[in-house]
Amino acid sequence: MKKDNFNMDDGFTIYTDIEEAKHSTPKPEVFSKRKELFEWFDVVSVALITVIIIFGFIFRVATISGDSMLNTLHGGEMVIITNLSYTPKNKDIVVISRNIENTVVNDMEGDGPIIKRVIATENQTVDIDFESGTVFVDGVALKEDYISTPTTVKHDVAFPVTVPKGHIFVLGDNRAVSLDSRSSSIGTDGMVDVRYVLGRAVYRIFPFNKMGSLVNK
Repeated sequence: MKKDNFNMDDGFTIYTDIEEAKHSTPKPEVFSKRKELFEWFDVVSVALITVIIIFGFIFRVATISGDSMLNTLHGGEMVIITNLSYTPKNKDIVVISRNIENTVVNDMEGDGPIIKRVIATENQTVDIDFESGTVFVDGVALKEDYISTPTTVKHDVAFPVTVPKGHIFVLGDNRAVSLDSRSSSIGTDGMVDVRYVLGRAVYRIFPFNKMGSLVNK
């Protein structure tokens, strides 16, 4: 049978003979494979959109810079942080913005985000014995298995201090080098407004041989 010359620009061919069109119709298995392919694309598309939403609005990835959290975290390591329905609690590891815009350019000025450990929350009183390096919260000495150096370095904040409402008191795990709530350059008299907490570090994703949860570390 002959077909009319109706080759369309979009690649389709229109047949004017029923018998010829019947013989040229794709077999059922071809339609099945095409259907499976489209379904696969749908699944992948939904998965990609879900990942974008999760990592754009629920989770973020942060790269550690510096030695203030040794030996818990090292420079160059990458962690996942989340702020979904998050309220800071004692011993949590948190990432804190030091400027309202939290822009990358401020990293060059020393105002980039910092990562510290929550030691006390609002209405709790913190005291430090700089001779022994012991930290007290509400009169109870903390058992700090996570620190790499004792808290013997004093900055300009006078102790004891009571954490005001809507704030937290933070320290780095490497107390010898960490710039934290012992210094008035961090927040207001060392106190960090919870609105500046970008999120809690919950999981280390790099290096791969150290992947794992940071909860209760």
